[in-house]
Formats: sequence, structure tokens, C-alpha cells
Amino acid sequence: KAPSPEVLPASQEKMEERGQWGNKLEFVLSVAGSIIGLGNMWRFPYLCYKNGGGAFLIPYLIFLFTCGVPVFFLEVALGQYTSQGGITCWRKISPLFEGLGYGTQVIVTLLNFYYIIVLAWGIFYLYYSFSWDLPWSSCNNTWNTENCVEFQRRNASVAEEVNLNTTSPVMEFWERRALRISSGIDQMGSLNWDMALCLFIAWVMCYFCIWKGVKSTGKVVYFTATFPYLMLVVLLVRGLTLPGAGIGIQFYLYPDLGRLADPQVWMDAGTQIFFSYAICLGSLTALGSYNKYNNNCYRDCLALCFLNSSTSFVAGFAIFSILGFMSYEQNVPISEVAESGPGLAFIAYPRAVSMMPFSSLWAALFFVMIVFLGLDSQFVCVESLVTAIVDMYPTVFRRKNRRELFLLGVVLFSFLMGLIMLMEGGMYVFQLFDYYAASGMCLLLMSIFETVCIAWVYGADRFYDNIEDMIGYRPGPYIKYCWLFFTPATCIGTFAFSLIKYTPLKYNNVYVYPWWGYFIGWLLALSSMVCIPLWMAYKISTAQGTLKEVCPAGADNASKGARKPTGRVDSELNPRELTGAWLVHLNEERLNSRITIK
Repeated sequence: KAPSPEVLPASQEKMEERGQWGNKLEFVLSVAGSIIGLGNMWRFPYLCYKNGGGAFLIPYLIFLFTCGVPVFFLEVALGQYTSQGGITCWRKISPLFEGLGYGTQVIVTLLNFYYIIVLAWGIFYLYYSFSWDLPWSSCNNTWNTENCVEFQRRNASVAEEVNLNTTSPVMEFWERRALRISSGIDQMGSLNWDMALCLFIAWVMCYFCIWKGVKSTGKVVYFTATFPYLMLVVLLVRGLTLPGAGIGIQFYLYPDLGRLADPQVWMDAGTQIFFSYAICLGSLTALGSYNKYNNNCYRDCLALCFLNSSTSFVAGFAIFSILGFMSYEQNVPISEVAESGPGLAFIAYPRAVSMMPFSSLWAALFFVMIVFLGLDSQFVCVESLVTAIVDMYPTVFRRKNRRELFLLGVVLFSFLMGLIMLMEGGMYVFQLFDYYAASGMCLLLMSIFETVCIAWVYGADRFYDNIEDMIGYRPGPYIKYCWLFFTPATCIGTFAFSLIKYTPLKYNNVYVYPWWGYFIGWLLALSSMVCIPLWMAYKISTAQGTLKEVCPAGADNASKGARKPTGRVDSELNPRELTGAWLVHLNEERLNSRITIK
């Protein structure tokens, strides 16, 4: 009889490998799935229409090339070079800026609570799409009120006086059946159990997409990242063949150059770039960290940026051709049917498909696309958080089944937090999270510190040396100058403008939150932003030595760079300027990190 193998203590269990993408396509599809999400479908087309049509592309492209592409490439290259998640990558670059990592992961944590709610709504609508008569196309349902007026009846007679309190069946389905919304955030009410089941299904899908790390994620994205494109093409072809499609496309693209004088147009362009490119969330760093060291991340990033913006532009044709059809059928101006965000996906588009032949088919195809667009963005956000924590404590979590158990804990906690937004007053909480937790101000501040840390503290030339060591050549100098000057200057200006032009949130532009609602909102926003100064203060106060010894190498010294790259991050600080206990502390941090001290 063979002797049974000796069971090792937990402390002596073999650590699991960190993992890598099986091939380049898995990385490309994962990033594409992360950045190409609901914002491309329901935010960019509306902003383009609202801010001058084709003229909006001018500020959009300026922000794309001064902020979007440079920061996108910075985060992917940083992850690939350090092979670390969103927190420990900054620890290796400069311990003083580790708060950047904590700030981004706070944003991701809050994002995980509320973004997946949209998937729950999509699953809910998808379920009701499998019926011969769509429930939001008539007023004959138990949730409808006496004020409900069907589309045809509303437009049949011009002479008929219409009560101002009338509502549409699609609006009543959204508010009274799907949300069961209350009168305000102070009336939270009971839990919507139907929607809670949909949220549970969404989290189960998300968990099994990433439960084995990149091994499972890399396989899932072959479907989740490509299937929405198939649906988009189908809906685009269908939309362009509808009567009135030309009206919608004209409003979508007709350039109004006078709108460029409005500062809000530029603010919208900047925030859209940050939202749609998933920058300053740590997810790009996490995905890049699983690349092979010599992967050409520069070429990948340029291709992905082009794909992302192109998808947004093409999606506008699919959406506005449908809105033009609605305008034509209802004989109303397109401004009355054009909406953004959840209003487009769950009010305007369901109303449009209810007017089409085979309406259930088109509704099902649309909501399948919505679910998959949100799914891969969601599970990449969760993967970003898990990667960041596991990389902080590898000896704890890289043991058999521990990562899976930790992921299960994250999923369960996020599910329970999300239930708050499925109560009768939950939509008001959802809007607070959406408006404040991952606001443009938070992302802009993170972007400012990211570029300052890389370009001025670590050194833009040094980082270019590291990139050259990875991909075999130095990218053009334009991106380096963006890191040094254009990106921080643009972000600082936009950040200041967002503070000056701040307007408190109003739900549906009508409901005003109580004072404590805005207080909660600002707590959500500040929870990520304060991580940077608090960590700097902690690091300086707990370190020994003079300020010069504590702070990272200055811009002059860091920018000289290391002309002979060594294969991984050189040193967080300049060791020639360090003495005493602080140097010992840094040397301890360098263990097992593949850092070379020169």
C-alpha cells in the first residue's frame, strides 16, 4: 500500500502561480470588453447630439489625444512592467504615491456596488421580452394607472385635450413594475424581490467568469466581448432600414460650431473620455499585469483606443436611427425622444421596439446586448479589485482555493450592498452613487497624480526606458510630452471647471435630495480622493529621516532615468540619497519584487 502523502501546514503550502494570458487575443478582448460598455451605447451618442452634433467630435478628439490615449497607455504599460495590480504597482514606482492605488480601488469598490444593478435591470427586461405582447406596449396591466395613455391613442387626435398628468405604458412599466419607485430617498420602502433575483443571477454569472482568474476570464471574453458587436450590427442594419432613420442621423451628426463656445461642451467631452476608457480605475493596470513582459502593449493600446472610439461613433447611428423612427411615428420633435443613460435603454428604446414588427425579437436582442456589454465591464472591475488585494498579500491568497473564497466574499458583500438599490427608494441611492462615487472629479484627480508621479517623480525618460526594454523600441515623444505637460494641464483645468460649475444632483431634473443625501454623495466622492493626501501624510509621518530622505527622487534626478534598463522597476527612490532605517525599510520592500538597486 502506497504511503499517504504528507499534508503540509498551511504556511508551507506551495504558492500558486500568478498567471498570464494564454495569448495576446485574450488580453485584447478582455480590455475591449472592459472599456466598450454601456457608456458607448447610451452616453456618447446623446452627448454628441446635445453638444453640437459633428462639432462635438472636435473637443472629443482633443481630449482623446491629450488625456485618453496617454493615460490609457500609461496604465497598461505600468501593469505589464511591474506585473502588479492597482495598488502594489504604485508602491514599486514610489511608495509615497501608493495612495493612488487605494483611491482607485475605492472607486472600483463603489462601482461594483451599483454598476451591476444595470445588468439586473437588463435581465429583468430580457425576461419580459419573451412574450408575444410586450408588457410595456399597453395599459392593460395590473401596474398601470388610469393616467396611462397608449402611444396610438395619444397621437390619434390632435383636437383631443390631453391631461398633463398622462404617462406612457413604457414609463409606468419602468417606474411602477421594474423599479417600484417611491416618492423620495427618505421613503426606502421594501425590497423588490423580482429584481433581487435578477441581481443574484448577474452576480453568479460574474463570479464564474473570473473565479479562476485569467484562466477563466481569457476564455469567457471570446464570447462576451464579441457577441455585443454582432448584436450592434444587427440593430444598426435594422435601424437604418426604418422610416425616419435619416431624421435621427441628421440630428446626431449635424454640426453646430457655435456650441464649441460653451465650456460645458468641453467638460462633457473630457468626462466622456475618462468614463469610456476606464482609466484611473486600476482595471487596465490589472489586465496589463498578466501580459508577457515583451508584449507590444503600445501597439495594442493604440488599436484598442481606436476600436473604442469607433464603436461609440457607430453606436450613435444604431441609436439615433431608432430615435428618428420614433420621432417619425409619433410626429414629435426628436428632442422629445432623445435620452441618455438608463432613460435610453429602459424607456426610449423599449418604446421604439414596441412600434416595430416582431417587437419581442428586437427587444430580446437589444437587452441581450445590454447584459453582455455590462457583464464584461463588471467582471473586469471585480477582477481589478481582487488582483490588487491578492498582490498585496500573495502569501495569504495564492494558496489552494483561497483566491476563489476571497472572490466569493467580495461578490457576496457587493450583492448585499446592491440590495439597497433595489428597494423602493433604491433608484435615488443608485443615482447618488452614479453621480458622485465615480464622478469626473474623482477620475480627473487620479489622472493628475498618476501623470505627475510617472512623469515628474519617477521620470518620463526613465519610464520610456522601461517601455523600450519591454517592446524593443521607444514610442514617439508625443505621449511623453503629454505625460509631462498636456495631460496634467488639461486635467487640472477640467477639474477646476467641474468644481466651479458643480450643480447638485436632481433625479429626473425634478426631485431635490435632502441635505443629508448630498452629504452622503460628497462622502462617496471624497472617500477616494482623500486616499492620496492621507497616505502621503502617513508615509511621511511614520518614516525616519529628513524630508529629502523620505520623499521620492526629485524630478531632475528621476528624469535622467536609467539608460540601461534592467528588466523591471529600478528603484522607487534614489538609493544614493537614502540612509539609515529608511533604506533598510526600502530594501525589505524590494524582496521578491525583481527590483534592481544601482
